[in-house]
Amino acid sequence: MSFFLKTEDEYEDLLGLWSDLEAGLSMLLLHPQNAKEFAARILQYDRWMQNLIQHDTDVALYLLFQLASHSPVGYSASHALVCAVLCHLVAREIQLPQTERDSLVHAALTMNIAMTGLQNQLAIQRGRPTPEQEVALRTHEARGEDLLRTLGIDDALWLQTVLQHHQEASSSEDLLRLAALQRLTHILNVVDRYAAMISPRQSRAGRSATESAKSILASSSAQNNQIGQTLMQVVGLFPPGTYVQLDNATVGVVMRRRSQDKHPDIAIVLNDKGQLMRPPSLHSSCNGSPAITAALPASGVQEHLNHHLILQLGAQQG
Repeated sequence: MSFFLKTEDEYEDLLGLWSDLEAGLSMLLLHPQNAKEFAARILQYDRWMQNLIQHDTDVALYLLFQLASHSPVGYSASHALVCAVLCHLVAREIQLPQTERDSLVHAALTMNIAMTGLQNQLAIQRGRPTPEQEVALRTHEARGEDLLRTLGIDDALWLQTVLQHHQEASSSEDLLRLAALQRLTHILNVVDRYAAMISPRQSRAGRSATESAKSILASSSAQNNQIGQTLMQVVGLFPPGTYVQLDNATVGVVMRRRSQDKHPDIAIVLNDKGQLMRPPSLHSSCNGSPAITAALPASGVQEHLNHHLILQLGAQQG
């Protein structure tokens, strides 16, 4: 689907919708007992998320990766939303049954519900977790499942996936041959780790999406590798919204994936002296030089970019 953001108002409207979705999810996760119909709210946010992705997956990924990699404020809801989007795309790619897809995405949205406030705190905390925080981290899966039960969730697959989402794959069997619970927990485990790697903390910068992907793919587990490969198929080795170093010393931001995964469409935003380019220069890396030499973490680009202009230029490229 092509870029549809023709005006700055359209860009601001879409950015506002993603921000509103994240803010609403944050309030729900921080104060779940205040929700009159918790399950209905999760379904509402899931449909909202799907509608935003449906407009243009590249634009959705662009905004999400910018959101995930730039600010640790409100980390827990941002992380949950990124994981839910990635789980949705993976489920679609491997053609999970609708019921499994729903349980997976709803588990992604709620897996850290028992430690939402703590997760936000740790994202801005420079020191290591305290002993009390360590206990809360170790027990959050079981406490999360219990809390979801008290909130009226009766989807056993959703609940069990939340309970087991930190269990890593140990079998070499094909992902689609596993029992549903094993399949969903393995997908969520990999997606959770990948999304956490690209997100910044006060104690460390986020890693580049490409570095994070290579770390996942280097896993000795055949299932983790299978899920990692699927992730790369749906978001790309260089996902929209991520930064890349080019071989002529310029820096670009990826706008759109292409079938040739290592050659996405990019906007060159910094010249070879590290200065902001006004306007950015469009470049399809499949056409040759300058070529991508490395992905960069978001912390490597300090300049304030006009993302509306970048996406608008991308419409011309698409």
